[in-house]
Amino acid sequence: AANPGVRVLFSFGGSSDLAVQLTQGAPADVFASANLRQMKVALDGGRVGGVPQAFVLNRLALITPADNPAGVTSVADLAAPGLALVVAAPAVPIRTYTDAMVEKLAADPAYGAAYAESVYANIVSEEQNVRLVAAKVALGEADAGIVYISDVTPDIAESVRVFPIPPTADALAVYPISITDDSANPDLARAFVDYVLSEDGQATLARWNFGRVR
Repeated sequence: AANPGVRVLFSFGGSSDLAVQLTQGAPADVFASANLRQMKVALDGGRVGGVPQAFVLNRLALITPADNPAGVTSVADLAAPGLALVVAAPAVPIRTYTDAMVEKLAADPAYGAAYAESVYANIVSEEQNVRLVAAKVALGEADAGIVYISDVTPDIAESVRVFPIPPTADALAVYPISITDDSANPDLARAFVDYVLSEDGQATLARWNFGRVR
């Protein structure tokens, strides 16, 4: 809307999948990842043509279906016997953040060393991206899931309950963005990145529960 005559085509997916697609030659002008690790995959594959810049921040959230059938009240309940937990698949950035959260909680005497084993024993599904995690919980196909706070979008807000992650275990997710090495529209690609980093771009992201980097 800020650039009349320009058509922006988005390709959404787990950052790990997108990074692999790039290294296999998928055409793109800009790559935005949910963590630095997958940006490095694109860098190592020679597909990033600029210096990656942090463009937005995010945090984790625990969600349950709106009726909360398992009676979840906090992350401590993720270790409850029989709880059906859905998370992202290994290598998807939010799974990395989720694993780090579980590790931090397990090191806290309030949760105990057996916490991690009990949580992982409750996993009933590992999804290829975080939106699928959110969708499964919203549909009542799991008792709980770990998502980004930005995934609690208007389309599912009334279908889920949101519980905070303890500050000592929460992860500050930093998302990098960069133009690609062979963009067919390098000037527009740079303009897009600049717009995302601008006050207007940051304000739009903030309206969707992301944290500003400005």
